Amino acid sequence: MTMRKPNSAAAEGADELRPEYRFDYSKARSNPFAARLKGKAVAVVLDAEVAAAFPTSESVNTALRAVIVQRRSKPKARVASRRPNNQLQRTRPAQAKKPRR
Repeated sequence: MTMRKPNSAAAEGADELRPEYRFDYSKARSNPFAARLKGKAVAVVLDAEVAAAFPTSESVNTALRAVIVQRRSKPKARVASRRPNNQLQRTRPAQAKKPRR
């Protein structure tokens, strides 16, 4: 199997878009339905096996609401130490710096 050199014409125009992909921004207009969805809907991509287990958005929402309720009902764990966070980070003694040559 031999490898071919790329066509010089194709290599020069590699960064140019094809005419069918050029977008005429002068003809653009705003989405008339965007205001209805603002803050109400979120799109999430599910893996194939998750999507198979939850075929409808209603079933996904029911499962997620159950998880939220479970998390809210769990008592929060108490921290053993009452020291502020900056003191917790300095629990090891500092290493002595070596002199520079």
